[in-house]
Amino acid sequence: MSVALTPATRDLLSRWITHLRGVRGRSEATLTAYAADLTHFLAFQTSHAGESLGPAALRDLATRDIRAWMADQRARDVGARSLARRLSAVKAFYRWWAERDGFDATVILSMRAPKHTRRLPRPLTESGAKQMIDGLADQDARDWVQARDIAVVTLLYGCGLRISEALGLQADTLPLPTVLRILGKGGKEREVPVLPAARSAVERYAQLCPHDLAPGTPLFRGIRGGALGPRAVAKVMEQTRMQLGLSASATPHAMRHSFATHLLDAGGDLRAIQELLGHASLSTTQAYTAVDTARLLEVYTSAHPKA
Repeated sequence: MSVALTPATRDLLSRWITHLRGVRGRSEATLTAYAADLTHFLAFQTSHAGESLGPAALRDLATRDIRAWMADQRARDVGARSLARRLSAVKAFYRWWAERDGFDATVILSMRAPKHTRRLPRPLTESGAKQMIDGLADQDARDWVQARDIAVVTLLYGCGLRISEALGLQADTLPLPTVLRILGKGGKEREVPVLPAARSAVERYAQLCPHDLAPGTPLFRGIRGGALGPRAVAKVMEQTRMQLGLSASATPHAMRHSFATHLLDAGGDLRAIQELLGHASLSTTQAYTAVDTARLLEVYTSAHPKA
């Protein structure tokens, strides 16, 4: 979207993104999303005011200006969840700006996001997760590609890694240790135990991989030797789940959800699971208790003689 921002406003936006990148350690994907959300907000306010707005005018936005933007977003069929995310980006910008320049941003920071139903994780069953991993062996005739795909998905399920974390591993980690040190979202570091099955899967891939896994290079490689991308993993899992008749929710991220849910089923401590997943807030991890409760209720209503 083309927005006629004043030079001072552009500089302010650039400084905020630099702050998020350098001080807060946000990922490039997060920075891109934040910049886009804030740019859409500024575009609306420019149109709403009928002129480009500099920092002085942006500091003086009224409640009616924010509400007008939110109403415009809903009129454009932006869902409550997406609008809440965009408002969060706007608030984050104003919070940083107010602390930096010492002005009162209460008008914006006090705006409430629209209510939305939180989506619960959709994990695979234990047998479904095993079927997925086993089924990956049928997707490519090359032994090393089969081993690679199995190794990646085994790490997602066996260690609860995000796909970006698994694909971000370097060849220096070989042979895989019993405990991996993972740098997750926001630069938060955590230690994750590595199951023997995951170590074995990665070791087999490393032995078969035709590309030089030299220190400082990506551990997981694409066909031509470059870093393996997340889309390739999603695609092979899509092929597998279609062959096996698994749910469309059987994605790379679902393996991480499955890791957490199955640990909880086995009596895992919620705080420990939070640490393993690298969640900044326990409330994020608590979503898995809702999944567990929902499944118990489903079993209850289908099996109880009085149901």
